[in-house]
Amino acid sequence: MLAKICSALLIGFAKALTGARCVWKGCHPEPKQRIYYANHSSHADFVLIWAALPPKLRQQTRPVAASDYWSRTKLHRFMIHQMFRGVLVDRVRKEGSNPLEPMLNALGQGDSLIIFPEGTRNREEELLPFKSGLYNLAIAYPDVEIVPVWLDNLKRVMPKGHVIPLPVLCTLTVGEPIQVEENETRHEFLDRARASLIALGKGE
Repeated sequence: MLAKICSALLIGFAKALTGARCVWKGCHPEPKQRIYYANHSSHADFVLIWAALPPKLRQQTRPVAASDYWSRTKLHRFMIHQMFRGVLVDRVRKEGSNPLEPMLNALGQGDSLIIFPEGTRNREEELLPFKSGLYNLAIAYPDVEIVPVWLDNLKRVMPKGHVIPLPVLCTLTVGEPIQVEENETRHEFLDRARASLIALGKGE
């Protein structure tokens, strides 16, 4: 009950702070299993995507987040586990472990994911090269839709050095799903996925 109340308050706060407008440009908010992938500039990114989803989609969608950051305090752990049902991953690969395992398990349970294939927060305008995880997940679950989401203006909500978010109007643009094509290599798919996200940012 407490988690539901806190989630509702956070969703209201996020929408009030950013005036977030979600534009479904390439698909519709349907209850399909998806991997939403987006540009990454702050810890507020997945919160805004998650909050912008309709309630039924939000219930089945889990953000992927860094274990070292979201395990720091009791509050962080409460938020990521109880409020967001987040999937925690290690940013430093341990010997003999598969860093994708938590995400593969979540997909195997029928959940959707929110991920950031740049792998780290990006303070620059240009997208960083994508990590291979998005491709590996798409290969493991070919029936799951891979959906680009462009976050506009979110860098200004949590500028570097600030701990309190600033009120800024933001837009989320959800693009057309993509899948790995026949005989497409990892590099080709990641380049195409990155290009799809850039095109959304340019309004194409």
